[in-house]
Amino acid sequence: MNNPLPVTMRAIEISAPGGPEVLKPVERPLPEIKDHEVLIKVTAAGINGPDIMQRKGLYPAPAGASDLPGLEVSGTIVAKGKNVQRWSTGDKIVALTNGGGYAEYVAADATHCLTVPQGISMLDAAGLPETFFTVWSNVFIGAGLKAGETFLVHGGAGGIGTTCIQLGKAFGAKVIATDSPESRCSICKELGADRVVDYVSEDFVEIVRAAGGANVILDIVGGPNIEKNFKAASHDARIIQLAFGAGSKVEVNLMPVMLKRLTYTGSTLRTRPDAFKARIARELEEQVWPLIAAGKIRTVTHSALPLDQAAQAHALMQSSQHVGKILLEIA
Repeated sequence: MNNPLPVTMRAIEISAPGGPEVLKPVERPLPEIKDHEVLIKVTAAGINGPDIMQRKGLYPAPAGASDLPGLEVSGTIVAKGKNVQRWSTGDKIVALTNGGGYAEYVAADATHCLTVPQGISMLDAAGLPETFFTVWSNVFIGAGLKAGETFLVHGGAGGIGTTCIQLGKAFGAKVIATDSPESRCSICKELGADRVVDYVSEDFVEIVRAAGGANVILDIVGGPNIEKNFKAASHDARIIQLAFGAGSKVEVNLMPVMLKRLTYTGSTLRTRPDAFKARIARELEEQVWPLIAAGKIRTVTHSALPLDQAAQAHALMQSSQHVGKILLEIA
């Protein structure tokens, strides 16, 4: 006999916009699922940049989504809506969510769920969806990175960066990564970056231009990097801005955008249409998950903290002292 589901669950809510200390443990009712959704008993949840922005009051949840942070989870399906065909209760999956991952249970669109790649633990699997969906949609669908092109990745040792390096190399690109200090540069080298630039002691513009310029650039820094990226770009390059760690308000010379025919774009994943996210899920499962199962792409987990230490996890993320993903483990 199946055990009945509890009425309430432990969760982490944002009590008010602010620093990590505003993340508070609470008791909440279990989410109600729609016909196209599954209810997941969460094993672990990933910490991501958009969670930090939401906590600060800069990235509100879309209409109809949970107000709880958390955009990716691993776990077990414990209930499903009447229109869900593929999944069954008891299935072990990973899922991209619109929010609510910092909890014992979360509802997710069934088409945004994927199998756990063979050989990957349920804990490590929690760090896959957000970064892989983001990188695949922006770098491969949006920017169309091709084999033989040069791919410049800023913040190579972070969750997005480690994913970019490995996917870039797996699909035949030359990858140049920037980071600092040496401990973070080392992981970029281990993951296969062709050149790692310590941005404190080296000029990435000079190095990338000497290599012929970058065809695709992914930046999470912003600030002074914006104009530097224009200089480092090749003609017809595509530049993707995913975050603004060093600020979003800058004065730049846009002449290179015209002269080099650059494409400069930004992106957020959370508000993309459900059908687009479903497409990404299927493409990842078909083209990337086999590479993970074969050991050609690996998960990079920095640490896993208990759910009630979400504030400490956010503080660690903001310190930039981590390599790879930070997770919350739901006991």
